[in-house]
Amino acid sequence: MVIENNRQKARDAEKRIFNERVKDITSLYKRKISEYVDCKLIRPKHAPKFNAIVGNFFVVQPHNDENLDRLEKVSELLLMQIGSELNKCRNNDSLDLLSEQLFLFAAELPSAGIAYNKTFYTEVLPALISRIQTPDSFESNDSSQNPDTQEGDEIEKEEQQLTQNDPPLQRHTADVAN
Repeated sequence: MVIENNRQKARDAEKRIFNERVKDITSLYKRKISEYVDCKLIRPKHAPKFNAIVGNFFVVQPHNDENLDRLEKVSELLLMQIGSELNKCRNNDSLDLLSEQLFLFAAELPSAGIAYNKTFYTEVLPALISRIQTPDSFESNDSSQNPDTQEGDEIEKEEQQLTQNDPPLQRHTADVAN
């Protein structure tokens, strides 16, 4: 009887530790999302969709350490990606572009809790996170404004014309031999 009570206490302690870790991960994530809403990076109406990523994690997945590690990694990945892009956009003064990227990200998130399954967290979400990207700088790619690009295009056109005007070397050699 005493041994069984000790086992039950150990299981209860493990559950408590597990639940505390879930709470810590979730609260950190939600706090960061709230900060992004406050600085108008994420629209307030999209905050629940972002929070659903952590809130729905255990809806259809078992409560185990492997899944808890996955929750921690995927939430950190998203927060790190947003933070990285935020720093880049602050330097480029392009916060609106990042805000638009996050709007598109939120639009891709499932609306049903059951859709937040293992496949979503291992395949879909990492792919969505990787699409949250902004240009490193806002240099124009217009060839009329970039002389190097314009010059490169002209050289390429000249090379194509030369290739079209010159017969292949084998045919030229055969013509000379006859």
